[in-house]
Amino acid sequence: MIVTQKILELLNTTYPVDITNVEAVTNEMFRCTAKEGSYFARITNYKSFDEQVEEVNYTNFLFKEGFGVSPTISSLHGNVVEKITLDNKEILTVLYKAAPGVHLPKTEWNAKILRKLGQQIGILHRLSKKYEEMYSVRFINDWYDNEEYNFLKYIPKEESIIRGIAEEVLSTIKKIPHDHNYGLLHGDLWLENTLVDENSNLTMVDFQDCEKHFYIFDLAVPIYSAIEYSFVGGGNIVDHGQRITKAIIEGYQEENELSAEMLDKLPLFIKLKEVFEYSLMHMYWDKEKLTEEQIRIMNHFRMRLELNQSMLRI
Repeated sequence: MIVTQKILELLNTTYPVDITNVEAVTNEMFRCTAKEGSYFARITNYKSFDEQVEEVNYTNFLFKEGFGVSPTISSLHGNVVEKITLDNKEILTVLYKAAPGVHLPKTEWNAKILRKLGQQIGILHRLSKKYEEMYSVRFINDWYDNEEYNFLKYIPKEESIIRGIAEEVLSTIKKIPHDHNYGLLHGDLWLENTLVDENSNLTMVDFQDCEKHFYIFDLAVPIYSAIEYSFVGGGNIVDHGQRITKAIIEGYQEENELSAEMLDKLPLFIKLKEVFEYSLMHMYWDKEKLTEEQIRIMNHFRMRLELNQSMLRI
């Protein structure tokens, strides 16, 4: 309560808004109620100042192009990323206007909405190419330079099979040429980072993990997410995976080119996402204090990876 009250005071002295209430959503994101409307404040040093400025410049460009993202509110000093002092520590802050729409219940992520998501991703990548033609991207990393992809640092040495798979996936993808299939993208388009309004208009949020990567990775992540989280019965999950994959890809191809060569590599990028998620468990979870649920999830991933089972058939 003391922390949120302090954040409220800092935001009101930093931005041209009159915030009356601050509520923690995560330890980095805060929902803000103001007389002018609803906002979200991101308060984190997860990425450097230069990276965050470049990310916000990118998303503000998307907004100005009419794309569904949350616009930022500049500070009283005219800055899109501000430095504030909280608990005697300098920390970076970005204030966003709340996006329209809601997080859909799992059962409502049907083929129609996922096709719409594919279309939006296609538009996003088209605008990303335009942005990179106009501006240099100097501080947002190539994917393989981000710590989260340092799989062999975090996956234990005794897990030799999974380490071998991780190494093979990384080396195979790194050998793919950086051509028109590669550029700036969202990087974390799981379903919770997409809001849907009453007219089925989509808004993408949380570009904090944006990176330079193969565009198909922005398709692999929501396909992975939809297979993993949106299926609640009523048929076969393999059929469900094929349906949602078909919907997203067809939607994408309505707005952007997707070569047959890259489409053939989709299972490889799904595997990259799987290894990525498994490595994050070792990166962030305390192995001495694992809950039963965490152990269950890790073993589920271990079995799937060690048996080299594919989540996707296309």
